[in-house]
Amino acid sequence: MMKIKVCGMKYSDNIKELSLLPIDYMGLIFYDKSPRYIDSLNGSDVDAVPQTIKLAGVFVDAEIEYIAEKTVRYGLDIIQLHGNETPGFCKDLNRTMPVIKAISVADAADLEKTKQYEGAVDYLLFDTKTSQHGGSGQKFDWNILHEYKGNTPFFLSGGISIDDAEKIRGINHPGLYAIDLNSKFEIRPGLKDIQLLEKFIKQL
Repeated sequence: MMKIKVCGMKYSDNIKELSLLPIDYMGLIFYDKSPRYIDSLNGSDVDAVPQTIKLAGVFVDAEIEYIAEKTVRYGLDIIQLHGNETPGFCKDLNRTMPVIKAISVADAADLEKTKQYEGAVDYLLFDTKTSQHGGSGQKFDWNILHEYKGNTPFFLSGGISIDDAEKIRGINHPGLYAIDLNSKFEIRPGLKDIQLLEKFIKQL
C-alpha cells in the first residue's frame, strides 16, 4: 500500500485537522528561506499528531547539532535532507535516525546521483529540479522513473495535484514507496486545504 506524506505544515489548528486524515507522514520544514518555515510553531503544537503519523523534519544543509535539537524539541521520527548533504553526512545521521535524501530531477541523468546514497539512507525523494529546495509546485517527467534501478525505495514529489490520482495509480515501479503532497493542496503557503486532501486520498 502506497504511503502518503503531507509536507510543509506550519499552523497548529491545521496540523490538528490533518492529523484526522489517513496519512502516514507529516512534514515540518526547518529551513528559514522557505515560505513554509515553522518559525512560530512550538513543540507542543504537534502533540495532537497520533503515533500512526510519522513526523518528518525537512532540513537544508543544516548542522547535525541543529537537526538533533529540533528532533528532540518536536519529537521527529524521520529526517528529510534537501540540500547538498554528502553520503557520509547522511550515513552519520542515519546511525541515530531514519533518513530521506531528496534528489532534484530534471532528466534521467539526474537519477545517477542516487547510486552514491545506496546504503546511506532509508529512502530517496525525487523532486523537480528548480532553483528552490522543493515546494515549487512543478512536475518532472514521471516517465523517467523507470530509469531508476536502485534498491532504495523512494517518495515521489513535485507538483502532485488533485488531478493526478489516476496517473499515480498507474505508476508501476517496485521502488515507489510514498507520494509527497504540498503546494497544490494549499490555501496559502503552509496552510493545507483539508477537504481537498481528503478528496484526493479517497481517489487514490
